[in-house]
Amino acid sequence: MFLPVSPTAGPLERLWHVVFSGLCLAIFAFLILPLVIVVPLSFNAEAYFTFTREMLSLSPEAFSLRWYRELFTNPQWAAAFRNSLFVAVGATLIATTLGTVAALGLAKLKPALRASVMILLLSPMIIPIVIVAAALYFFFTAIGLAQTLTGLILAHAMLGAPFVVTTVLATLSGFDWNLVRAAASLGAGPVHTFRKVTLPAIAPGVISGGLFAFITSLDEVVVVMFLASVDQRTVPRQMWSGIREQLSPTILAAATLLIVASFLLLLFAEMIRRRNEAARASTYKD
Repeated sequence: MFLPVSPTAGPLERLWHVVFSGLCLAIFAFLILPLVIVVPLSFNAEAYFTFTREMLSLSPEAFSLRWYRELFTNPQWAAAFRNSLFVAVGATLIATTLGTVAALGLAKLKPALRASVMILLLSPMIIPIVIVAAALYFFFTAIGLAQTLTGLILAHAMLGAPFVVTTVLATLSGFDWNLVRAAASLGAGPVHTFRKVTLPAIAPGVISGGLFAFITSLDEVVVVMFLASVDQRTVPRQMWSGIREQLSPTILAAATLLIVASFLLLLFAEMIRRRNEAARASTYKD
């Protein structure tokens, strides 16, 4: 089994270990298998959403890259990829900047006040996304930002900022504020102190939060449906339109690329987290 058991465990504890491990494995399979099935189907040579007899027999003729070529040769899909990357990068930059500044301010507040402000900042993660999208639509319509890329970037930045706030705050929990005071006592200004002292220390949290904000923007579809025009479709919006209007395995190819991109970004974020923990451990050891 994949979970360790104590050598001194009794029969009932060993039985519970087996049952619990099997339950964890079943939950893991339930969550992962739908994603795994999408990947081979995206290489289907035929325009089907099911495994053909030739695919099950692993015939080379049953597999093709035609749907991936369709992604980059079809003008609609190519425009959707460009829009997704443009919006995600812009939203990530704004969310990372605002989230980092907010986290630095929250870290200096008293715990009671910090908790109240955190509830407000994390509200985009708590409130149902449909309500957020509807509210943004009416607000952006009133100020003239509805159906614009600027409005879409700001909306996605609002959705991604809470991730940056939480990750940076977690990093600041182990930050030694005496370093900031020491830099100030030596004549360093606030900006110079932030660049040379604070930012290098919290960089893992900032990068991790930015990656989560990027993934959130890349995957978001409800707000796009409310705010984007026909020419501003992102990849998730194009996938939704493809399911309703023109069913094609190109959707599976796009889903596979999003899965791979999300996995790589999360893997990178985990590497940064482990590197930060190792650096902290070595610091405390010294």
